[in-house]
Amino acid sequence: MNLTETISSDRRSILRGLAAAAVTSLAKPAFAAESLPAPPTGTAAAIATDKAYWAAVKGLYAVTGDIANFENGYWGIMPEPVRREFIRQSDMVNFQNTYYARQRVGTDFEAVRARVAEAVGAAPEEIALTRGATEALQLLIGGYNRLKPGDGVLYADLDYDSMQYAMNSLKARRGVDVVRFDVPEPATRQAVLDAYARAIEANPKTKLLLLTHVSHRTGLVMPVAEIARMAKAKGIDTIVDAAHSWGQIDFHVNDLESDFVGFNLHKWIGAPLGVGFLYIRKDRLAAIDRDMGDEDFAETDIRSRVHTGTVNFATVLTVPTAVALHQQIGAAAKQARLRYLRDYWVSRARGFKDLEILTPDEAGSYGAITSFRLAGKTSKADNEAIVVKLRDSHKIMTVRRAGVAKGQCIRVTPALFTDEADLDRLVEALAVVTGTKTG
Repeated sequence: MNLTETISSDRRSILRGLAAAAVTSLAKPAFAAESLPAPPTGTAAAIATDKAYWAAVKGLYAVTGDIANFENGYWGIMPEPVRREFIRQSDMVNFQNTYYARQRVGTDFEAVRARVAEAVGAAPEEIALTRGATEALQLLIGGYNRLKPGDGVLYADLDYDSMQYAMNSLKARRGVDVVRFDVPEPATRQAVLDAYARAIEANPKTKLLLLTHVSHRTGLVMPVAEIARMAKAKGIDTIVDAAHSWGQIDFHVNDLESDFVGFNLHKWIGAPLGVGFLYIRKDRLAAIDRDMGDEDFAETDIRSRVHTGTVNFATVLTVPTAVALHQQIGAAAKQARLRYLRDYWVSRARGFKDLEILTPDEAGSYGAITSFRLAGKTSKADNEAIVVKLRDSHKIMTVRRAGVAKGQCIRVTPALFTDEADLDRLVEALAVVTGTKTG
């Protein structure tokens, strides 16, 4: 066979594969985690330290060995079965092109929406897909129509920057008073509850409260259900930012006790970048305006609250595989493992010279994420220098976080592919950076 014939043969093989994929875009994918054993059972500690199981989970990820990555809060790397499915779906969409978009995408997206709803414990009509939690929350905050001039809205320093901007914008858009308050540091569950109670009491005109389930700044897990109940008793609606929580913390949407929630799927669920969803409890849909007067869907359809335009079809089509793997690993097992990884390094580093751990050890108040600060090092320049030192001298990747009342800090976020050897490397680097140990 000559070169031309070989190329032609290869091309026919590729096209046959694409054609097969084209007719089964949401059929059961070649899910390559069959070798993953069943999730371990027993106590949280026993689950979290099952070496064979977590070694198998780590084997699902292909990651660079150039640096120990503790900046996994930005987004979650796709496990290999998810990455392969994303490529498969990308090939299918590219092969079918607009034929797929015009003929089948609506039915397939509805299947994805139903799959996400089932996994999070909602009805499909309570879910609308978005490009991420930021878009979801902006639509909820900007579309909330139960405000009138003179009302108040409330948020805290640990809430996400973009969500603070959206709340601030309500002053011009709705004529409301916007109040920001600080979460106490060091935080405890009771101190957080007391801070929200004081803020609500001090602002009796408040009608809308933004809550963050897991803070991207410090990793603090907020008691959102208790705060939501507190707010509801005062006639205050809550919008919950769950960008960092679903997949890191084991819960269903009803556990949050809020009618309006924004989620990510590309952080702790491990879907491709650019997908999330919003939740509106079915009997509260009227409280959120249609997005820019959308007329593609009926006003009674939650999808009218999102008008994004053309999205990456393959990203959305890959979501069921990411959700399936999340469930196969086990939400409770993931939570236990991530908390264990956090405890592993914090317990070893807590006594280091001038090291302040900002995230409490209190049960239920943390997940994977924890932030630290060196005493007296509160500026952007101070913390950026530490991040650079960890990266360039120790090959440890972290990130600086601003917006915390008592000063800037550094966030450490392990992932499911992190193991104890990675954490030992982090602890060793922190010992040097803090001056606890020379090196």
